[in-house]
Amino acid sequence: MQRIVGLNTENSEINEGLIRFDIIFYVRMKDGISQAIVNLEAQKGEPVDYHILNRAVFYVSRLILSQKERDFVKMNYNDIRRVYSIWVCMGMDESSMAYVHLTKDDMLGSSPWEGGLDLLNIVMIGIADELPEHDDKYELHRLLSAVLSMELSVDEKLGIMETEYGILLEDKIREDVVTMCNLSQGIREKGRTEGRIEGRAEGEARVIMNMYHNNFTLEQITLATGKSVEEVDAVIKSMVA
Repeated sequence: MQRIVGLNTENSEINEGLIRFDIIFYVRMKDGISQAIVNLEAQKGEPVDYHILNRAVFYVSRLILSQKERDFVKMNYNDIRRVYSIWVCMGMDESSMAYVHLTKDDMLGSSPWEGGLDLLNIVMIGIADELPEHDDKYELHRLLSAVLSMELSVDEKLGIMETEYGILLEDKIREDVVTMCNLSQGIREKGRTEGRIEGRAEGEARVIMNMYHNNFTLEQITLATGKSVEEVDAVIKSMVA
């Protein structure tokens, strides 16, 4: 790969809604002619509301679709660029990596259907909280775990990058690592604060509902909790619905 070109991270097709990608860029391959589109997505954990692989399939499909009239026109489907969607999911139970792609199973005969089975590519990378050992098997995961870790200091991260991976630590890289450490710390503190707020709100909701089920009036509940009638009414409606 010789050159990277960034792309617009928003994609909106007619009647198909807007989605926002984290990072998208073109990669020109070694032959200097062919190109591929790479999409990088970072997740702080595996979602609970949907299956993340379904989202990844949706993203690569939209990236194929978005090439119409940009990378290929009319019926020139042979000009479609390969798409790689790489997902880095943190907080997983174990270090893992999976490659999801198209395959062809001959059900009858063996006609050589021409086309690109390599057009849609998904790479799922699972990053565990614990830093993996220094081993060829975990080479990629150890680097990502170190850089994204909330436990390691800046000096520890830079030490791993320099001594184990031979990365030349220029001033810009050092600044980026410091920024990432500050961001990680900010995310952690924000999570703790939100957790305390949510916990307090849940406690107040339980008190309100307990009084409600014991036939207290709205006015009595507001006097006991210090909440307005509107706030109490909203809690009751949300819990009863």
